[in-house]
Amino acid sequence: MTVSALRRRLGAAGAVVAITLAGMAAADPGAVPETGTRGPVTNLPLPRYVSLKTDEGNVRRGPSLTHRIDWVFKRRGMPLRITAEYGNWRRVEDRDGAGGWIHYALLSGVRTVLVERDMLAVRARPDPRAPVNATFELGVVARLGKCIRDWCRISAGGYQGWAPKKDLWGVDPDEIRK
Repeated sequence: MTVSALRRRLGAAGAVVAITLAGMAAADPGAVPETGTRGPVTNLPLPRYVSLKTDEGNVRRGPSLTHRIDWVFKRRGMPLRITAEYGNWRRVEDRDGAGGWIHYALLSGVRTVLVERDMLAVRARPDPRAPVNATFELGVVARLGKCIRDWCRISAGGYQGWAPKKDLWGVDPDEIRK
């Protein structure tokens, strides 16, 4: 129902209450977002990727300091996928699906990826026949740059180049970055 329909039906005050209640339901920390939805706090897409800003980040069972710490992420720059928002808290998961709630101040919008193939050839151009600039080991965290259909430009340890998107975690298969 639209806002104007609510106003006609309930009057202005009733529409405000109905919209507020609908917003509270959308912000339910237990709700799992559908792909293509937007976060109720930031209005940014859910799910989306971010990285860990600090050397350590407490992962809690729920979105507050009173919730128990389940574990601690200990790798600066690690890519994480945000799946929900609630106030200053973001529900995140790592490449294995492990996660929980973390304070937004511990997250960065800087995009990184995790190399998922041992001795990944990073090439001069997005072409499997292009010269190899470097090889990255399994588990390397690399900074994410431009992405085209099947390739992304990544950098780590002073080396940069193009890698097949299928060998990286932290970027969607259909994601294009300029």
